[in-house]
Amino acid sequence: MNPVYQSVLTTPIGTVRILANDTAITRIDFVDDDGPSTLAENAVTLQAETQLREYFAGQRQTFELPLVPAGTAFQQRCWQALVQIPYGETRYYAEQAQLIQRPSAVRAVGAANGANPISIVVPCHRVIGKSGQLTGYAGGLDRKAWLLALERDAVTAGQ
Repeated sequence: MNPVYQSVLTTPIGTVRILANDTAITRIDFVDDDGPSTLAENAVTLQAETQLREYFAGQRQTFELPLVPAGTAFQQRCWQALVQIPYGETRYYAEQAQLIQRPSAVRAVGAANGANPISIVVPCHRVIGKSGQLTGYAGGLDRKAWLLALERDAVTAGQ
């Protein structure tokens, strides 16, 4: 088993935990701040921490991190489609299903998005309901709305 490393980052919308093996990020999620960790940081978690700080400061729109999310082949396809959504834009679940050439798998795409282990960097927050309303986000709808507003405001300011 590969060693596990961890960085913890305080953000405007809560504490983010970054987990990695020796070479890649395995998980990024929101956690309750439950005190110090016994896990050490490594170069990969520190790189992710730096890039996430830049993202939250409105200075980064794309991430350049090695990722190895654990999931089924279908989930992997869904997550690859997520990273194709441009910063500041949103897609519908049906559009994501079309992108992976499974147009009838809208609910399965939604479930795969919900199982995304690498929040923010694999931007499942950019997928919304067809009516335009915010739907499902493992980090909570308030965080999803905040992330979308951050990106929208950065794009608007850059125009």
